[in-house]
Amino acid sequence: MHGESAQRARGEAALWFTSPDRDDVNHRRYETLRAVFVEGLTHAQAAARFGYTTWAVTNLVRDHNRGRLAMFAPPGKPGPAKGATPNKDKARARAVELRREGLTHQEISDRLAAEGTPLNRTSVGQVLAEEGFGRLVRRPDPSASTSPATPGRDTRLPRARVAGLAPAGPWRSLHAGLFLLLPGLAGIDLPRIVGRAGYPSTRTIPAVNWVLSLLTLKLVGARRVSHVDDLLHDPAVALFAGMETLPKKSALTDYSYQTDREYQARLLQGLGQALAARDPGGPPGAFDLDFHSIMHWGNDPVLEKNYVPTRSQRSRSVLTFLAQDHRTGNLVYSNADCWKATQSQEVIGFCDHWRRTTGADPEILVMDQKVTTHHTLAELDRRGITFVTLRMRSAPLLDQISRLGPDDYQKVNLDRPGPHNKPRVNDQPDVPVTGYDRPRGVRQLIVTGLGHDKPTVIITNDRTSTPRQIITRYAGRMNIEQRLAEIINSFHADALSSTVNLNIDLDIALCVLAQTTVNTLATQLPGYTGKTPDTIQRRFLETPGTITINPDHVNLTLDRRTYTPTLRQARLPQNTPIPWWNNLPLQINLA
Repeated sequence: MHGESAQRARGEAALWFTSPDRDDVNHRRYETLRAVFVEGLTHAQAAARFGYTTWAVTNLVRDHNRGRLAMFAPPGKPGPAKGATPNKDKARARAVELRREGLTHQEISDRLAAEGTPLNRTSVGQVLAEEGFGRLVRRPDPSASTSPATPGRDTRLPRARVAGLAPAGPWRSLHAGLFLLLPGLAGIDLPRIVGRAGYPSTRTIPAVNWVLSLLTLKLVGARRVSHVDDLLHDPAVALFAGMETLPKKSALTDYSYQTDREYQARLLQGLGQALAARDPGGPPGAFDLDFHSIMHWGNDPVLEKNYVPTRSQRSRSVLTFLAQDHRTGNLVYSNADCWKATQSQEVIGFCDHWRRTTGADPEILVMDQKVTTHHTLAELDRRGITFVTLRMRSAPLLDQISRLGPDDYQKVNLDRPGPHNKPRVNDQPDVPVTGYDRPRGVRQLIVTGLGHDKPTVIITNDRTSTPRQIITRYAGRMNIEQRLAEIINSFHADALSSTVNLNIDLDIALCVLAQTTVNTLATQLPGYTGKTPDTIQRRFLETPGTITINPDHVNLTLDRRTYTPTLRQARLPQNTPIPWWNNLPLQINLA
């Protein structure tokens, strides 16, 4: 009996293959084509067997021969389907339930692991963000929330106020090394610069403390101004800015939008005057100029599209103009209020700014070819300002270069390492260029052998320097690109807009101030002149220590670290009065 039932079952299964159901379209198509190609049936015979018309079978055969007929599902890949998150979906409801109990991401992750539905902290954060929950701010000793909508969250953050400077401490801080920058800021008389710039004060906080609070976030490397919440309970960080507690992120955002371009221009003017006054080499005269596009992460229709090098594409961004002192590497000027229609005049705007700052125009400007136009170069020549820039290689110019022979070039030895230190130069003294309406035209240097596929064409109104000096001077312009990379990496100049509603022009001006301040400390440290700001931050500014406010001074004691011997050799200034501490002096001690 068992054998008969098994045979009957096999017969029923075979019937499925030999008598396809009319509702199973792909099965009928397969059997029809099999009968035509394997059994040799005509189109009419196959149509009669499977209930098609003759022309329907003809169309089936044609589509199959042309590869247009798909009867089988593509093979699947092992694992969950693309985009599926089974672990997240399994734990989603429980994660939301635990969040409503006031648990942090890590606490939720630990609880889920104990309950047999493990989910790491990052995935927990993603799930909660998808469900509309914000970031949970928790003090080391959590207190009850004052809002029933966020149980367990500490919403009673301390109120921002200016430091009273009564004897207090000692306080431990992970950012005690920040205090090494205070003598430099006091040396340029930052309160006077901020006061002359006209930055607004509020009823409880003076303008200099607002600016210092924002500057502090740059110096500690806080990527987002919203991360100020992480520093609210470090009294040493607040004391750096002359505060008992730093302002909250919403207050800093509101304050930034009370400022406009005129405030930043006067701040940079005061900074330039202070740097020129303390520089033993005299006011800087040579500057490197460049533009930088800061990505915008929101949907602001007012912004123009600019080329963003980090993305290799045009995107909505904020076009920022910067100027660097060629000799010291200090950034001295910025403007984030640029538009395409007027960007070629930013060079003239900087010259006017420097004349207001020092009483004289810059001596030399070195820039990329896209910074300005030939019309503006002619205006610089009329003002007696030397410029060095590139000329765009048009088809006629490349054709002219191709007709030059070996005897038209002279070899130049550059004082730099590497294989491309002996280029060949064709020096043409008076070359007319379109838009440059000066009697003698420009001096044009066609340079080969620099490692590029095409010759480099330099134009200048400098007719006294040698080709070697001009090539070397233009090569130094690359330093401003290094400065841009440094302020992005160290002071997060690209972490702007949309999610962080901060006035971009103010933020970039603060990056200029931060870069100058850190560079001042670097020049005091043996062997660290020219080091990048992130190196100074990592090795010195992030040094832990103890701060104590005494009746007649503030005492800083830095912990012993690998780089403490460098600080001992630096002979750091002692007993420097800090204006925003009511001139209470700072004493620096090394453990």
